[in-house]
Amino acid sequence: MTTKTRIGRTYRFESAHFLPKVPEGHRCRNLHGHNYRIEVVYAGPLDARGFVADFAEIDADMAPLLAEVDHKLLNDLPGLDNPSAELIARWFLDRLPLAERIRVYENDDCWAEVGR
Repeated sequence: MTTKTRIGRTYRFESAHFLPKVPEGHRCRNLHGHNYRIEVVYAGPLDARGFVADFAEIDADMAPLLAEVDHKLLNDLPGLDNPSAELIARWFLDRLPLAERIRVYENDDCWAEVGR
């Protein structure tokens, strides 16, 4: 019997963005920043080591992505011209083929999640 197991890792990055598709006068249309927190979940059967994946492998998958977004204007990145939390989560999921779920927090109270 194969059992699906989930593991997760949390990362943080700081970036600026603005939302060009919200109405004039909306506060998020202005340039502003967030201290983002992102949760990455991998899922699958256990391998011979007893792992879904080694946390160091997830770190290696995330490192180049975090370098792309940390202390950047997200709107300047391909695929993030309208960087809502939902689209940021999708951007990460599209680049992490082994991830089952991504949750992006803009602050402690607001988050968006995407999954496969």
